[in-house]
Amino acid sequence: MLDMKWIRMNAEQVQRAAQLKGMAFDVQELLSWDAKRRDLLQITEAMRQERNTASGQVAVHMRAGDKEPAERLKEQVRRLNEELGRSEQELEEAERQYRRLLLLVPNLPSDDSPVGLTDADNVEVRRFGEPRTFDFPLLDHVELGERLDLFDIPRGVKVGGARSYYLKNAGLLLHRAVQQFAIDMLMDRGFTIMDVPLMARRDALIGTGFFPLGEDQCYAIPEEQLWLVGTSEVSLVSYYGDEIVDMSEPIRLAGVSACFRREVGSAGRDVRGLYRVHQFAKVEQVILAPNDAAVSNRLLEEMVGHAESILQALELPYRVVAVCTGDMSQKTFKQYDIETWMPSREAYGETHSASNLHDFQARRMNIRYRDAEGQLQYCHTLNNTAVATPRILIPLLENHQQADGSIRIPEALRPYMRGMAEIRL
Repeated sequence: MLDMKWIRMNAEQVQRAAQLKGMAFDVQELLSWDAKRRDLLQITEAMRQERNTASGQVAVHMRAGDKEPAERLKEQVRRLNEELGRSEQELEEAERQYRRLLLLVPNLPSDDSPVGLTDADNVEVRRFGEPRTFDFPLLDHVELGERLDLFDIPRGVKVGGARSYYLKNAGLLLHRAVQQFAIDMLMDRGFTIMDVPLMARRDALIGTGFFPLGEDQCYAIPEEQLWLVGTSEVSLVSYYGDEIVDMSEPIRLAGVSACFRREVGSAGRDVRGLYRVHQFAKVEQVILAPNDAAVSNRLLEEMVGHAESILQALELPYRVVAVCTGDMSQKTFKQYDIETWMPSREAYGETHSASNLHDFQARRMNIRYRDAEGQLQYCHTLNNTAVATPRILIPLLENHQQADGSIRIPEALRPYMRGMAEIRL
Protein backbone atom coordinates (compact mmCIF):
# COMPACT_ATOMS: atom_id res chain seq x y z
CA MET A 1 0.00 0.00 0.00
CA LEU A 2 0.97 3.64 -0.23
CA ASP A 3 1.31 6.01 2.72
CA MET A 4 -2.03 7.73 3.36
CA LYS A 5 -0.41 11.13 3.99
CA TRP A 6 1.31 10.84 0.62
CA ILE A 7 -1.97 9.84 -1.06
CA ARG A 8 -3.72 12.95 0.33
CA MET A 9 -1.03 15.15 -1.21
CA ASN A 10 -0.75 13.24 -4.50
CA ALA A 11 -4.30 12.13 -5.27
CA GLU A 12 -4.00 12.94 -8.98
CA GLN A 13 -0.95 10.69 -9.33
CA VAL A 14 -2.79 7.84 -7.62
CA GLN A 15 -5.80 8.23 -9.90
CA ARG A 16 -3.51 8.36 -12.93
CA ALA A 17 -1.83 5.11 -11.80
CA ALA A 18 -5.22 3.42 -11.56
CA GLN A 19 -6.09 4.64 -15.04
CA LEU A 20 -2.78 3.39 -16.48
CA LYS A 21 -3.29 -0.02 -14.88
CA GLY A 22 -6.90 -0.28 -16.01
CA MET A 23 -8.21 -0.40 -12.45
CA ALA A 24 -11.68 0.77 -11.46
CA PHE A 25 -10.52 2.72 -8.43
CA ASP A 26 -11.75 6.14 -7.29
CA VAL A 27 -9.22 7.95 -5.10
CA GLN A 28 -11.83 10.57 -4.16
CA GLU A 29 -13.95 7.88 -2.51
CA LEU A 30 -10.95 6.90 -0.38
CA LEU A 31 -10.26 10.54 0.52
CA SER A 32 -13.92 11.04 1.47
CA TRP A 33 -13.95 8.06 3.84
CA ASP A 34 -10.55 9.06 5.22
CA ALA A 35 -11.83 12.56 6.04
CA LYS A 36 -15.02 11.16 7.59
CA ARG A 37 -13.01 8.67 9.63
CA ARG A 38 -10.73 11.39 11.03
CA ASP A 39 -13.68 13.70 11.84
CA LEU A 40 -15.57 10.90 13.58
CA LEU A 41 -12.47 9.94 15.52
CA GLN A 42 -12.19 13.49 16.90
CA ILE A 43 -15.88 13.61 17.73
CA THR A 44 -15.82 10.21 19.38
CA GLU A 45 -12.74 11.01 21.45
CA ALA A 46 -14.31 14.31 22.59
CA MET A 47 -17.52 12.48 23.63
CA ARG A 48 -15.51 9.88 25.56
CA GLN A 49 -13.64 12.60 27.39
CA GLU A 50 -16.85 14.45 28.21
CA ARG A 51 -18.54 11.21 29.35
CA ASN A 52 -15.56 10.25 31.53
CA THR A 53 -15.45 13.71 33.10
CA ALA A 54 -19.18 13.59 33.88
CA SER A 55 -18.86 10.08 35.33
CA GLY A 56 -16.08 11.30 37.61
CA GLN A 57 -18.26 14.19 38.82
CA VAL A 58 -21.08 11.74 39.61
CA ALA A 59 -18.77 9.90 41.97
CA VAL A 60 -17.67 13.18 43.61
CA HIS A 61 -21.30 14.28 44.25
CA MET A 62 -22.31 10.86 45.50
CA ARG A 63 -19.51 10.86 48.09
CA ALA A 64 -20.58 14.35 49.16
CA GLY A 65 -24.21 13.27 49.43
CA ASP A 66 -25.34 15.70 46.71
CA LYS A 67 -27.97 13.45 45.15
CA GLU A 68 -29.73 16.00 42.92
CA PRO A 69 -26.67 17.10 40.91
CA ALA A 70 -25.51 13.48 40.87
CA GLU A 71 -28.77 12.40 39.23
CA ARG A 72 -28.54 15.20 36.66
CA LEU A 73 -25.03 14.09 35.80
CA LYS A 74 -26.13 10.46 35.55
CA GLU A 75 -28.76 11.48 32.99
CA GLN A 76 -26.10 13.42 31.08
CA VAL A 77 -23.82 10.34 31.10
CA ARG A 78 -26.70 8.17 29.82
CA ARG A 79 -27.35 10.55 26.90
CA LEU A 80 -23.63 10.76 26.12
CA ASN A 81 -23.37 6.97 26.10
CA GLU A 82 -26.23 6.78 23.59
CA GLU A 83 -24.63 9.41 21.36
CA LEU A 84 -21.22 7.76 21.78
CA GLY A 85 -22.66 4.40 20.75
CA ARG A 86 -24.01 5.88 17.52
CA SER A 87 -20.77 7.71 16.86
CA GLU A 88 -18.70 4.56 17.45
CA GLN A 89 -20.85 2.63 14.98
CA GLU A 90 -20.37 5.33 12.37
CA LEU A 91 -16.63 5.38 13.11
CA GLU A 92 -16.43 1.59 12.78
CA GLU A 93 -18.13 1.75 9.37
CA ALA A 94 -15.87 4.60 8.24
CA GLU A 95 -12.80 2.63 9.35
CA ARG A 96 -14.03 -0.46 7.48
CA GLN A 97 -14.61 1.45 4.25
CA TYR A 98 -11.31 3.30 4.60
CA ARG A 99 -9.32 0.08 5.08
CA ARG A 100 -11.19 -1.64 2.24
CA LEU A 101 -10.34 1.15 -0.18
CA LEU A 102 -6.76 1.55 1.05
CA LEU A 103 -6.11 -2.08 0.07
CA LEU A 104 -7.26 -1.26 -3.47
CA VAL A 105 -4.85 1.64 -4.02
CA PRO A 106 -2.49 0.83 -6.92
CA ASN A 107 1.25 1.18 -6.75
CA LEU A 108 2.55 3.82 -9.13
CA PRO A 109 4.27 2.37 -12.21
CA SER A 110 7.82 3.48 -12.90
CA ASP A 111 8.36 6.37 -15.30
CA ASP A 112 10.12 4.07 -17.76
CA SER A 113 7.36 1.45 -17.84
CA PRO A 114 5.67 1.40 -21.27
CA VAL A 115 2.14 2.77 -21.31
CA GLY A 116 -0.31 0.28 -22.76
CA LEU A 117 -3.44 -1.77 -22.22
CA THR A 118 -2.50 -5.45 -22.67
CA ASP A 119 0.51 -7.73 -23.11
CA ALA A 120 0.39 -6.83 -26.81
CA ASP A 121 1.77 -3.42 -25.75
CA ASN A 122 4.79 -4.85 -23.91
CA VAL A 123 8.10 -3.68 -25.38
CA GLU A 124 10.96 -6.00 -26.30
CA VAL A 125 14.20 -5.06 -24.53
CA ARG A 126 16.56 -7.75 -25.83
CA ARG A 127 16.62 -11.30 -27.10
CA PHE A 128 18.98 -14.26 -26.96
CA GLY A 129 19.36 -16.90 -29.64
CA GLU A 130 17.37 -17.43 -32.79
CA PRO A 131 14.39 -19.74 -33.26
CA ARG A 132 15.48 -23.04 -34.72
CA THR A 133 14.58 -24.03 -38.26
CA PHE A 134 13.47 -27.67 -38.53
CA ASP A 135 14.14 -29.78 -41.62
CA PHE A 136 11.72 -32.47 -40.47
CA PRO A 137 8.03 -32.44 -39.41
CA LEU A 138 7.70 -30.55 -36.14
CA LEU A 139 5.92 -32.21 -33.19
CA ASP A 140 4.47 -30.23 -30.34
CA HIS A 141 5.23 -31.07 -26.71
CA VAL A 142 2.02 -33.08 -26.29
CA GLU A 143 2.86 -35.37 -29.23
CA LEU A 144 6.44 -35.71 -28.04
CA GLY A 145 5.34 -36.46 -24.48
CA GLU A 146 2.89 -39.11 -25.59
CA ARG A 147 5.34 -40.81 -27.95
CA LEU A 148 8.14 -40.88 -25.38
CA ASP A 149 5.84 -41.70 -22.42
CA LEU A 150 6.81 -38.53 -20.54
CA PHE A 151 3.39 -37.52 -19.27
CA ASP A 152 -0.24 -38.55 -19.34
CA ILE A 153 -2.77 -35.74 -19.66
CA PRO A 154 -6.00 -37.77 -20.26
CA ARG A 155 -5.55 -39.72 -17.02
CA GLY A 156 -4.61 -36.52 -15.23
CA VAL A 157 -7.93 -35.00 -16.32
CA LYS A 158 -9.74 -38.18 -15.30
CA VAL A 159 -8.38 -37.88 -11.76
CA GLY A 160 -7.89 -34.15 -11.21
CA GLY A 161 -10.18 -32.47 -13.74
CA ALA A 162 -9.28 -30.01 -16.46
CA ARG A 163 -5.67 -28.79 -16.69
CA SER A 164 -4.32 -31.76 -14.72
CA TYR A 165 -1.59 -34.18 -15.75
CA TYR A 166 0.77 -36.97 -14.67
CA LEU A 167 4.52 -36.64 -15.27
CA LYS A 168 6.29 -39.95 -15.89
CA ASN A 169 9.71 -41.47 -16.46
CA ALA A 170 12.15 -39.04 -18.12
CA GLY A 171 9.42 -36.38 -18.07
CA LEU A 172 9.53 -36.38 -14.28
CA LEU A 173 13.33 -36.46 -14.28
CA LEU A 174 13.41 -33.43 -16.59
CA HIS A 175 10.88 -31.63 -14.38
CA ARG A 176 13.07 -32.19 -11.32
CA ALA A 177 16.34 -31.58 -13.18
CA VAL A 178 15.52 -28.01 -14.16
CA GLN A 179 14.48 -27.25 -10.58
CA GLN A 180 17.67 -28.65 -9.08
CA PHE A 181 19.79 -26.89 -11.67
CA ALA A 182 18.11 -23.58 -10.75
CA ILE A 183 18.52 -24.28 -7.01
CA ASP A 184 22.24 -24.98 -7.40
CA MET A 185 22.76 -21.81 -9.45
CA LEU A 186 20.95 -19.60 -6.94
CA MET A 187 22.82 -21.13 -4.00
CA ASP A 188 26.07 -20.33 -5.79
CA ARG A 189 24.84 -16.74 -6.15
CA GLY A 190 24.12 -16.20 -2.46
CA PHE A 191 20.46 -17.16 -2.10
CA THR A 192 19.08 -18.93 0.96
CA ILE A 193 17.05 -21.88 -0.29
CA MET A 194 13.76 -22.59 1.48
CA ASP A 195 11.01 -25.20 1.33
CA VAL A 196 7.97 -23.08 2.23
CA PRO A 197 4.39 -23.49 3.47
CA LEU A 198 1.98 -24.16 0.60
CA MET A 199 -0.99 -22.95 2.65
CA ALA A 200 -1.22 -19.38 3.90
CA ARG A 201 -3.48 -17.36 6.14
CA ARG A 202 -5.55 -14.57 4.67
CA ASP A 203 -3.41 -11.86 6.28
CA ALA A 204 -0.32 -13.22 4.48
CA LEU A 205 -2.09 -12.97 1.12
CA ILE A 206 -3.37 -9.48 1.92
CA GLY A 207 0.04 -8.41 3.17
CA THR A 208 1.81 -9.56 0.03
CA GLY A 209 -0.76 -7.86 -2.21
CA PHE A 210 -2.45 -10.94 -3.69
CA PHE A 211 -5.73 -10.24 -1.87
CA PRO A 212 -8.29 -8.80 -2.20
CA LEU A 213 -8.02 -8.34 -5.98
CA GLY A 214 -6.57 -11.79 -6.73
CA GLU A 215 -8.74 -13.85 -4.42
CA ASP A 216 -10.59 -15.50 -7.31
CA GLN A 217 -7.29 -17.03 -8.49
CA CYS A 218 -6.65 -18.93 -5.25
CA TYR A 219 -7.95 -22.25 -4.00
CA ALA A 220 -9.53 -21.88 -0.55
CA ILE A 221 -9.63 -24.35 2.33
CA PRO A 222 -12.58 -22.78 4.16
CA GLU A 223 -12.70 -25.08 7.18
CA GLU A 224 -9.08 -24.17 7.98
CA GLN A 225 -9.34 -20.51 6.88
CA LEU A 226 -6.33 -21.10 4.65
CA TRP A 227 -5.52 -20.71 0.95
CA LEU A 228 -3.15 -22.61 -1.33
CA VAL A 229 -0.42 -20.27 -2.58
CA GLY A 230 0.03 -19.55 -6.26
CA THR A 231 3.69 -18.63 -5.72
CA SER A 232 6.19 -19.04 -2.89
CA GLU A 233 6.56 -15.24 -2.97
CA VAL A 234 3.70 -15.20 -0.48
CA SER A 235 5.51 -17.44 1.98
CA LEU A 236 8.96 -15.90 1.46
CA VAL A 237 7.91 -12.28 2.00
CA SER A 238 5.61 -13.20 4.89
CA TYR A 239 8.57 -14.90 6.60
CA TYR A 240 9.70 -11.45 7.73
CA GLY A 241 6.25 -9.94 8.36
CA ASP A 242 6.08 -7.47 11.30
CA GLU A 243 9.85 -7.67 11.78
CA ILE A 244 12.76 -5.25 11.76
CA VAL A 245 15.41 -6.91 9.59
CA ASP A 246 19.15 -6.48 9.17
CA MET A 247 19.69 -4.68 5.88
CA SER A 248 23.48 -4.52 5.93
CA GLU A 249 23.16 -6.68 2.81
CA PRO A 250 20.08 -7.38 0.64
CA ILE A 251 18.27 -10.52 1.79
CA ARG A 252 18.18 -13.08 -1.03
CA LEU A 253 15.68 -15.94 -0.70
CA ALA A 254 14.67 -18.73 -3.06
CA GLY A 255 11.51 -20.72 -2.49
CA VAL A 256 11.10 -24.24 -3.84
CA SER A 257 7.46 -25.25 -3.90
CA ALA A 258 4.42 -26.59 -5.60
CA CYS A 259 2.00 -23.83 -6.60
CA PHE A 260 -1.73 -23.79 -7.26
CA ARG A 261 -3.75 -21.40 -9.40
CA ARG A 262 -7.40 -21.51 -10.41
CA GLU A 263 -6.79 -19.69 -13.73
CA VAL A 264 -10.17 -17.97 -13.49
CA GLY A 265 -10.78 -15.91 -16.61
CA SER A 266 -8.59 -18.12 -18.79
CA ALA A 267 -11.33 -20.48 -19.97
CA GLY A 268 -10.58 -21.60 -23.50
CA ARG A 269 -7.04 -20.17 -23.45
CA ASP A 270 -4.01 -22.47 -23.85
CA VAL A 271 -6.10 -25.54 -23.13
CA ARG A 272 -3.76 -27.95 -24.95
CA GLY A 273 -0.89 -29.43 -23.03
CA LEU A 274 1.13 -28.07 -20.14
CA TYR A 275 1.10 -24.31 -20.74
CA ARG A 276 -1.69 -23.31 -18.36
CA VAL A 277 -2.27 -25.82 -15.56
CA HIS A 278 -3.70 -25.65 -12.04
CA GLN A 279 -0.75 -27.27 -10.26
CA PHE A 280 2.87 -26.57 -11.06
CA ALA A 281 6.27 -26.17 -9.41
CA LYS A 282 8.48 -23.11 -9.15
CA VAL A 283 11.83 -22.03 -7.90
CA GLU A 284 11.13 -18.41 -7.00
CA GLN A 285 13.55 -15.59 -6.25
CA VAL A 286 12.69 -12.94 -3.64
CA ILE A 287 14.94 -10.11 -2.51
CA LEU A 288 14.44 -7.65 0.36
CA ALA A 289 16.44 -4.50 -0.37
CA PRO A 290 17.09 -1.07 1.14
CA ASN A 291 14.60 1.71 0.43
CA ASP A 292 16.72 3.01 -2.41
CA ALA A 293 15.32 3.14 -5.95
CA ALA A 294 18.73 2.84 -7.62
CA VAL A 295 19.69 -0.19 -5.52
CA SER A 296 16.42 -2.04 -6.02
CA ASN A 297 16.46 -1.35 -9.76
CA ARG A 298 19.97 -2.82 -9.96
CA LEU A 299 18.77 -5.88 -8.05
CA LEU A 300 15.83 -6.26 -10.44
CA GLU A 301 18.26 -6.43 -13.34
CA GLU A 302 20.36 -8.90 -11.37
CA MET A 303 17.37 -11.20 -10.78
CA VAL A 304 16.45 -11.12 -14.45
CA GLY A 305 20.06 -12.01 -15.19
CA HIS A 306 19.80 -15.15 -13.05
CA ALA A 307 16.79 -16.32 -15.03
CA GLU A 308 18.52 -15.53 -18.30
CA SER A 309 21.56 -17.56 -17.22
CA ILE A 310 19.29 -20.54 -16.63
CA LEU A 311 17.65 -20.25 -20.04
CA GLN A 312 21.01 -19.83 -21.75
CA ALA A 313 22.29 -22.96 -20.01
CA LEU A 314 19.17 -24.77 -21.25
CA GLU A 315 20.06 -23.57 -24.76
CA LEU A 316 16.69 -21.93 -25.34
CA PRO A 317 15.96 -18.81 -27.41
CA TYR A 318 14.13 -16.14 -25.42
CA ARG A 319 13.38 -12.45 -25.25
CA VAL A 320 13.01 -9.99 -22.36
CA VAL A 321 10.09 -7.55 -22.51
CA ALA A 322 9.30 -4.48 -20.44
CA VAL A 323 5.74 -4.98 -19.20
CA CYS A 324 3.32 -2.16 -19.94
CA THR A 325 1.16 -0.45 -17.33
CA GLY A 326 -2.06 -2.20 -18.32
CA ASP A 327 -0.46 -5.64 -18.03
CA MET A 328 0.88 -4.98 -14.51
CA SER A 329 -0.71 -6.04 -11.27
CA GLN A 330 -1.89 -3.60 -8.61
CA LYS A 331 1.28 -3.98 -6.55
CA THR A 332 3.92 -3.67 -9.29
CA PHE A 333 6.21 -0.68 -9.76
CA LYS A 334 8.31 -2.09 -12.60
CA GLN A 335 8.17 -5.45 -14.36
CA TYR A 336 10.01 -7.53 -16.93
CA ASP A 337 8.72 -10.77 -18.44
CA ILE A 338 10.91 -13.35 -20.13
CA GLU A 339 9.28 -15.16 -23.03
CA THR A 340 10.85 -18.37 -24.36
CA TRP A 341 10.48 -19.54 -27.94
CA MET A 342 7.89 -22.32 -28.31
CA PRO A 343 8.05 -23.76 -31.86
CA SER A 344 4.56 -25.29 -31.89
CA ARG A 345 3.06 -21.88 -31.05
CA GLU A 346 5.35 -20.14 -33.52
CA ALA A 347 5.72 -17.51 -30.84
CA TYR A 348 7.44 -16.63 -27.61
CA GLY A 349 5.52 -17.72 -24.51
CA GLU A 350 5.93 -16.25 -21.02
CA THR A 351 8.06 -18.42 -18.73
CA HIS A 352 9.35 -15.86 -16.19
CA SER A 353 8.09 -12.67 -14.57
CA ALA A 354 10.22 -10.23 -12.53
CA SER A 355 8.87 -7.34 -10.48
CA ASN A 356 10.15 -4.50 -8.33
CA LEU A 357 7.46 -3.43 -5.86
CA HIS A 358 9.41 -0.68 -4.08
CA ASP A 359 8.02 -0.44 -0.50
CA PHE A 360 4.39 -1.18 -1.49
CA GLN A 361 4.48 -4.78 -0.24
CA ALA A 362 6.69 -4.13 2.80
CA ARG A 363 4.24 -1.48 4.05
CA ARG A 364 1.43 -4.02 3.95
CA MET A 365 3.62 -6.64 5.65
CA ASN A 366 5.25 -4.13 8.03
CA ILE A 367 8.82 -5.18 7.17
CA ARG A 368 11.31 -2.50 8.20
CA TYR A 369 14.99 -1.91 8.86
CA ARG A 370 17.10 0.82 10.46
CA ASP A 371 19.01 3.05 8.09
CA ALA A 372 22.46 4.55 8.71
CA GLU A 373 20.90 7.24 10.91
CA GLY A 374 18.96 4.68 12.94
CA GLN A 375 15.61 5.65 11.41
CA LEU A 376 13.09 2.93 10.56
CA GLN A 377 12.46 2.50 6.84
CA TYR A 378 10.28 0.10 4.85
CA CYS A 379 12.21 -2.33 2.67
CA HIS A 380 11.89 -2.62 -1.08
CA THR A 381 10.81 -6.10 -2.19
CA LEU A 382 11.46 -7.83 -5.51
CA ASN A 383 10.53 -11.18 -7.00
CA ASN A 384 11.29 -13.22 -10.10
CA THR A 385 10.80 -16.75 -11.34
CA ALA A 386 13.98 -18.79 -11.57
CA VAL A 387 12.18 -21.64 -13.31
CA ALA A 388 8.56 -22.81 -13.49
CA THR A 389 7.69 -26.30 -14.57
CA PRO A 390 6.01 -28.06 -16.36
CA ARG A 391 5.68 -24.94 -18.57
CA ILE A 392 9.45 -24.87 -19.19
CA LEU A 393 9.16 -28.44 -20.52
CA ILE A 394 7.33 -27.07 -23.57
CA PRO A 395 10.34 -25.21 -25.04
CA LEU A 396 12.75 -27.84 -23.73
CA LEU A 397 11.02 -30.68 -25.57
CA GLU A 398 10.10 -28.76 -28.69
CA ASN A 399 13.36 -26.90 -29.29
CA HIS A 400 15.54 -29.94 -28.61
CA GLN A 401 13.56 -32.53 -30.56
CA GLN A 402 15.46 -34.49 -33.21
CA ALA A 403 14.49 -35.99 -36.54
CA ASP A 404 14.19 -39.52 -35.11
CA GLY A 405 11.67 -38.36 -32.48
CA SER A 406 14.14 -38.28 -29.57
CA ILE A 407 14.94 -35.27 -27.37
CA ARG A 408 18.49 -34.01 -26.93
CA ILE A 409 19.16 -33.08 -23.31
CA PRO A 410 21.20 -29.87 -22.84
CA GLU A 411 24.58 -30.59 -21.30
CA ALA A 412 23.80 -28.49 -18.22
CA LEU A 413 20.98 -30.89 -17.27
CA ARG A 414 22.73 -34.20 -17.93
CA PRO A 415 24.21 -34.51 -14.43
CA TYR A 416 20.65 -34.34 -13.08
CA MET A 417 19.27 -36.84 -15.62
CA ARG A 418 21.18 -39.96 -14.55
CA GLY A 419 23.74 -39.19 -17.25
CA MET A 420 21.19 -39.32 -20.09
CA ALA A 421 22.16 -37.38 -23.22
CA GLU A 422 18.88 -38.08 -25.02
CA ILE A 423 15.34 -39.06 -24.23
CA ARG A 424 14.14 -41.86 -26.45
CA LEU A 425 11.99 -44.97 -26.14
